[in-house]
Amino acid sequence: MSRIGRKPITLPAGVEVKVDNGLVTVKGPKGTLSQQINPVISVEVNGNEVLVTRPNDEKENRSLHGLSRTLINNMVIGVTEGFKKELEVNGVGYRVQKQGTNLVMNLGYSHQVIVSEIPGITIEAPGPNQIVISGIDKQLVGQFAAEVREKRPPEPYKGKGIKYVDEYIRRKEGKAGGKGKK
Repeated sequence: MSRIGRKPITLPAGVEVKVDNGLVTVKGPKGTLSQQINPVISVEVNGNEVLVTRPNDEKENRSLHGLSRTLINNMVIGVTEGFKKELEVNGVGYRVQKQGTNLVMNLGYSHQVIVSEIPGITIEAPGPNQIVISGIDKQLVGQFAAEVREKRPPEPYKGKGIKYVDEYIRRKEGKAGGKGKK
């Protein structure tokens, strides 16, 4: 049995889960999320617990079991606490600032790069080289953070660019680094 799939999801106070023909809807203090779950997997709500079960031990059903449970758990966490990704901008003259609902970035190009907030995502710029992207949908937050990082990914020689706060950039030596010293 799947170790992740068989764990029940405990619902915090104020969270409501409805299952309707494979569509799981989670409603909480921060908002509402819904996800279509494969019809093979059954989802039951018992009091303040959600149980995810599978019909048999076929390979596809085993993989869907853990996936479905994790998707529902992420929705429960999202509507209660929310998710956030923190990015860091490194480089001389590289800076970011928030103007209304837009994030204006100076990234060494001849023009400014402007990214607008999308529904379900909030952007903050607490400092000139920090970006915080938050929302209730884990997949949407991660995808949006990846798209912002894509505007200037970190390069391995000087480490300039946009990186996640917990990301480690492997550094390379330049052309002169490989030659033997006399």
